[in-house]
Amino acid sequence: MGSMNIMLFHSTYGLRPAVHRAADRLRAAGHEVWTPDLFEGRTFDTVEEGMEHKDEVGKDELLKRAVLAAAPYSERGLVYAGFSFGASVAQTLALGDEKARGLLLLHGTSDIAENAAADGLPVQLHVAEPDPFETDDWLTAWYLGMGRAGADVEVYRYAGAGHLYTDPDLTDFDEEAAEATWRVALGFLDSLEEDAD
Repeated sequence: MGSMNIMLFHSTYGLRPAVHRAADRLRAAGHEVWTPDLFEGRTFDTVEEGMEHKDEVGKDELLKRAVLAAAPYSERGLVYAGFSFGASVAQTLALGDEKARGLLLLHGTSDIAENAAADGLPVQLHVAEPDPFETDDWLTAWYLGMGRAGADVEVYRYAGAGHLYTDPDLTDFDEEAAEATWRVALGFLDSLEEDAD
């Protein structure tokens, strides 16, 4: 089995233990994983504090940090992945990288530029149902937009789970949904490897 090169971006809580655990899980499955720290060492206990910090630093600066983190590895063909805010960063980078091999979105999506092209890019989204940050109307529009851009999209919804349900340290945590998500996500990464051979 070949392995994927995965760039995994944290949520607005920052680079917390759950992100490292997720990276370890991916590494255990044979993948190479990087976890850039877009908040330069800051972590937060509430989503509000994290959002405030995100807004203080600003979207452009955070995206710049993400691009700089990914740049040394992008030649290898990265799978971009992320949690919530990190998923929106991953999506932005993947749509701007013609060598991207895949996009794994956990608990989040982002706007899609009108001229975005993701020719055949495999995309998998895992999101709670309902999710206060990812409403049904938004997700429908997102799905259609990604389809228009040429992405190959799969969406998995988890009824009754909290927004960031894969994080064991948060009240959102839903063990059953989290395990199901990782099972499907690891299968998705395996399918990318088969395409690569």
